[in-house]
Amino acid sequence: MKNFVKELQWRGMIQDIMPGTEEELMKGPTVAYLGIDPTADSLHIGHLVGVMILKHFQNCGHRPIALLGGATGMIGDPSMKSAERNLLDEATLRHNQEAIKKQLSKFLDFDSDAPNAATLVNNYDWMKDFSFLNFARDIGKHITVNYMMAKDSVKKRLSGESREGMSFTEFTYQLLQGYDFQYLYENYGCKLQMGGSDQWGNITTGTELIRRKLSGEAYALTCPLITKADGGKFGKTEKGNVWLSPEYTSPYTFYQFWMNVSDDDAKKYIKIFTMLTQEEVEAAVAEHEQAPHLRTLQKLLAKEVTCMVHSEEEYNKAVEASGILFGNATSEALKGLDEATFLSVFEGVPQFELSTEKLGGNILDLLAVDTQVFPSKGECRKMIQANGLSINKEKFTDANGVLTSEHLVNGKYILVQKGKKNYFILKFV
Repeated sequence: MKNFVKELQWRGMIQDIMPGTEEELMKGPTVAYLGIDPTADSLHIGHLVGVMILKHFQNCGHRPIALLGGATGMIGDPSMKSAERNLLDEATLRHNQEAIKKQLSKFLDFDSDAPNAATLVNNYDWMKDFSFLNFARDIGKHITVNYMMAKDSVKKRLSGESREGMSFTEFTYQLLQGYDFQYLYENYGCKLQMGGSDQWGNITTGTELIRRKLSGEAYALTCPLITKADGGKFGKTEKGNVWLSPEYTSPYTFYQFWMNVSDDDAKKYIKIFTMLTQEEVEAAVAEHEQAPHLRTLQKLLAKEVTCMVHSEEEYNKAVEASGILFGNATSEALKGLDEATFLSVFEGVPQFELSTEKLGGNILDLLAVDTQVFPSKGECRKMIQANGLSINKEKFTDANGVLTSEHLVNGKYILVQKGKKNYFILKFV
């Protein structure tokens, strides 16, 4: 049996581990879970670390459980956060659950007959009928307030570090998470809970509850919170989270995120976010160090993660789209892009909206009168004569020329390039 703990160790994916965990896992197939709060209908790359842990766990012959925190998502987890989270209604949570399961299916085998097929559960299903009185009697009495107060996550919120204080709802969160562990221990034979290092307090409350209430033995393992070499928050861009859903983050933008990480981050991320073996990673790092300017590590990382999250087809499209922006692409290649990719590639480029009736009009009028690509017809003419104007990546050399429907990309766009770096999009409606 493959050693799961050793696999995570060389990848730098273990922060804390309870004594005896590795030995327990080497006895034979074990059940473990990792919780995800379904606060949106897509995971983002911050969730990807936990998902990869579950994937490695299944890959090593064990049975993973992905727990969606429908109940706890209605409350919010105070761990290492400075303020309470917005609470969600049941319909939203169910919608989010379905969307997340679909995403998880790309990483985990839920459907096979294998004994270690993954399971998806929602803690709302066993929490919804739990009365407050029953919870207070059956769970609350086993864990002291002193024990709960000693957790770092609670201490920080109650100390002078936070002005917000902490609601009773949030204070009970670790008990709820502890009960999840107990429930899965009793009903699924789950011996191990995994999560980010900010979850250590909540996870160990679960192991303590199992010990005190059931005289059982359970284990805990956490991974470090992923950071960037420059100290910035991983997975965040100026535009917010990098999502796994193509509706929120296009495959091209997703691919570019990984392409643009620093060398130091690439060396770290290639271990965490891919299934490449230790030998393959070491060979890739060595090759990269021979010629860092070629960015071979970033290219490999971007390929592996984009293929895994989206598909090889979307990866190829993203590579092609990158060539359009940064290489010597043709008009045909540009016209081959779907609308979403086209708009992703040229995100932030100034757009001018025009009536389709303007098609067939003189180029000077289009670019200097109907739009403000040029301040005057004279400047536009000069640029054309100097061979500095491109339409859809092809030089446009006729100052008396016209743009027609044949120039349209996706039936509505024309890409105008002024000089080397100034792009504009004409949108015809």
